[in-house]
Amino acid sequence: MSKKYVISYKCNGVSIVSNDIENDHYSLEIVDTAEKYAVKLNPKCDIEMVDFYVEFPYEFKADDLFFGAGYQSWTYTKEYNRNDVMKGTIKLSHIHPFLRHYASITSDDRIVEYSEKPGELHSHGYTYIRNGEKMKLWGSLSEKTGYTYFKVKMNENYFSIHKDALGKYVNEPWQVFDIVYFEGTYDEVFDKYFELFDMPATRTGAMSGYTSWYNYFQKIDESIILRDLNGLDPVKDEVSIFQIDDGYEPFVGDWLDPCPEKFPHGMKYIADKVHAKGYKAGIWIAPFSCQRVSRVAKEHPDWLIKENGKPQLGCIAWGGAYTLDFYNEEARAYIKKVFDVVLNEWGYDMVKLDFLYSECVIPRNGKCRGEIMYEAMQFLRECVGDKLLLGCGVPMSAAIGVCDACRISCDVDLTYKGKIYNHIHVSNEMLSAQSAINNSIFRRHLNGRVFMNDPDVFFLRNDNLKFTLEQKKLLARINNLCGNVLFVSDNAGAYDAEQMAMLKKYLKKTDEKIVSAERLNPDVIKIVIDENGTKKDFVFNIKLGRIMIGE
Repeated sequence: MSKKYVISYKCNGVSIVSNDIENDHYSLEIVDTAEKYAVKLNPKCDIEMVDFYVEFPYEFKADDLFFGAGYQSWTYTKEYNRNDVMKGTIKLSHIHPFLRHYASITSDDRIVEYSEKPGELHSHGYTYIRNGEKMKLWGSLSEKTGYTYFKVKMNENYFSIHKDALGKYVNEPWQVFDIVYFEGTYDEVFDKYFELFDMPATRTGAMSGYTSWYNYFQKIDESIILRDLNGLDPVKDEVSIFQIDDGYEPFVGDWLDPCPEKFPHGMKYIADKVHAKGYKAGIWIAPFSCQRVSRVAKEHPDWLIKENGKPQLGCIAWGGAYTLDFYNEEARAYIKKVFDVVLNEWGYDMVKLDFLYSECVIPRNGKCRGEIMYEAMQFLRECVGDKLLLGCGVPMSAAIGVCDACRISCDVDLTYKGKIYNHIHVSNEMLSAQSAINNSIFRRHLNGRVFMNDPDVFFLRNDNLKFTLEQKKLLARINNLCGNVLFVSDNAGAYDAEQMAMLKKYLKKTDEKIVSAERLNPDVIKIVIDENGTKKDFVFNIKLGRIMIGE
């Protein structure tokens, strides 16, 4: 198949766009076989990369579906047809610039351009084209050298493979692409692809229990945590882990500073109480983030990533947070110290690490974004050692082989129908129960192959929540089918007998297998489930949270 190369770069200060396999500045070393496509760039001088992609014709059938893998944990992910439109971050001038900035740094808008035309789609790290039960999968094995993404124009029979090369300085051979191609059934192609990675042994495990975030957010204290810990006693046989989320620290970034008004006995005391119940103790950290008002940000501005000469804003949560540069030796030492205290002195068994994408928003140090994120994740794995690492807000390709568990959806909301931003598409990462359910289904192939899927929490409580009972059951059912991290965020001590029975049911991982899943229309999803050799249908309206067939 004829391929056209488009290579944008700078050499000796001159901007160049080339279609050459070889010229005075570089040569391409290409392997192109039935199951492998690899490209290595051998420079003949120092090159600053801008872009690199290869394009070729591909004949799409009318009923082909293209899988669009989202950029990071929260990014919307699904199968698209030739009439579907993939939308990027909203850019309307009347949307507050702070919100626009937030959306652009969490998403892939800085990496790939959205045309917002029917059938013009993209996918990060890997993709497949499905026609009925027949699958064709392309998967990258070279994400440590930069992000790979796939673009198609289904209505123009166009396919291209891209490297997010911006900012990469090349003065030695650089592996641009290393892509494998497999055909077969859904399970066959994913088994072949993910067998090629070096995975943590824990990826096939499971965790069930509690996290504090979705009831109290940052308003937690020792009494609330211990009350909710004790509330799980009636279902303790189904609980393996209890996680404290954001709110134990005085400010994000100041993880080791005491907060005696909220946790007078300290965080080791909490871990000891959790261990006394027979559970693992988990705790939330955003290791690269520091609140603008934090002591770390004020005392160590030299530790922060700079963008256009100013500290990079990594997110707008907590009134805004800057990003620690893990390439800075002092910042690196501080992060290592945090993990040493949390894991070894306090005794926590798992860390949930959040907002990780912030480390690679901009290229720097002669490295492209994907290269930075890969190295950042390797650094975190080194810090965590043999304790459990649950990734969140992390570019998915960098999580593979590093995370024991990983969020594969956006945050669920406390109202099923969603807030105003759910109805005026702001970005692909905004919190939404519907989006979380969607992602859990269409990223189900990662579960147990790559890491333990964390589909976010389910709810059974009656207060501080706007879900019907049916919507609660739907969310819990999907989480149990598609994930191996099953967390509730309720005070189970306030449950009635029916709620406690449901909690016991949904915390116990089902042994059912999903045979297939697809959208019958934009609002209705059909899942075929295999239960001990018997197939059954589970059909629901995702927009309304209404179960139509099955239970």
